Order: sequence, then C-alpha cells, then structure tokens
Amino acid sequence: MKKAALSPLIATAFLVLAATAQTVAPAPATPLTAHEREAALKQFETTRDNFLKSITGLSEKQWTFKPAPDRWSVAEVAEHITVSESVLLGLVQKQLMSSPAAPDKRDQVKGKDELVAERVPDRSHKFQAPEILRPTGRWATEAELVKTFETERVATMDYVRTTNDDLRDHFFDHPTLGTLDGYQWLLLISAHSARHTAQIEEVKADPNFPKE
Repeated sequence: MKKAALSPLIATAFLVLAATAQTVAPAPATPLTAHEREAALKQFETTRDNFLKSITGLSEKQWTFKPAPDRWSVAEVAEHITVSESVLLGLVQKQLMSSPAAPDKRDQVKGKDELVAERVPDRSHKFQAPEILRPTGRWATEAELVKTFETERVATMDYVRTTNDDLRDHFFDHPTLGTLDGYQWLLLISAHSARHTAQIEEVKADPNFPKE
C-alpha cells in the first residue's frame, strides 16, 4: 500500500522544528550569588589589611633586607603580591571567561572553594613563581608599590561586587590544585596574598632582620 505524502503544512512544521533544535539558545549566564560575593569581598578586605599592616613602618634597611641570597626581601615579596593581583585578575577576565562555558565540569571543582582557602596560604609546601610574577624592582619606592597594590585590589573587588560573568561555568587548570572555576580563581588571588603576607612575617622574624 502506497504511503501518503506529508501535507505541505506538516512538512513545514517538521522543518521549523528541526531548525529550532539546531539553534537552541545557550542557557543564560548565572551570576554569582549575594553570599558568594560577600564571602569573597570579606576575604579580600582581610588579606588587603593584613598585607598593608605587614609592610607599614619599615625602614629602607628592613624593606630591602634578604635573609639569604636565595630568599626574597620584604620588598620583593610585596612586589610579587602586587604583580600577581593584576595578572591573576586578567587571567580570569580575559583568558578564563573567553573559554567556552563547560557546566559539565562543575563536579570536578566541588569543595575547592574551601581547598583554595586552606591549601594556598599553607607555606609548608614551597613553589617557584613563574617568570612573569617574579620581582624585578618594578617600583622605586614602597609608597609607589602600595599605591599600585591598592588600585589593583580596588579593581579586583569592584569586579567581584559588580560582575555578571558566569564564573561558575568557566574553568582553567591550576598547576597544583587542578581544575578551578572562575570564582575559585578569584578566591585564589586573595589566598595568594595571604600566603605571601605570611612570607613577609617570616622575613621580619629572621634573627638578622634589622632593628630599625
């Protein structure tokens, strides 16, 4: 028995459905929650204040003192913190957010908000900083460095406060922590400054650290 041909109306409907299936709009971006923003901002405020307190009132001798030839001075650690602030924020805003959204990776980063907060400041494990983040004497004075750091930290916090980027669905691999989402990379910026503020305190605790 010969099959009846589809009516023009039904055929058209099938074509429309097929085209719609191929051009489904991506899911809308989900911005950070109020709790996520508040938690991150609190960490950024605390680590900013602790860092600035750690370098306040130092003499030039104290600022440049090196505990050993292969160890950084307070000035060098402070430079590393300041440079890292803008470099890591740029990584999030440009490289990470320009990658395709990958919500299927969310399971890979569960629990890593807490992991970043715990592991990054832990100085029982030491790492070599990448070349781009190593101190090279970029600022002539402590005052210039502090001004730059404060400007960069304001930019970071403004981004956390206002961004509508879908940070939880974009990912980038960290060399030791593995895959992290965009929000976790922001938390890492703050935790990184905490890690190296502790390093500054180690330098200041050295028995040969100048008294004035």
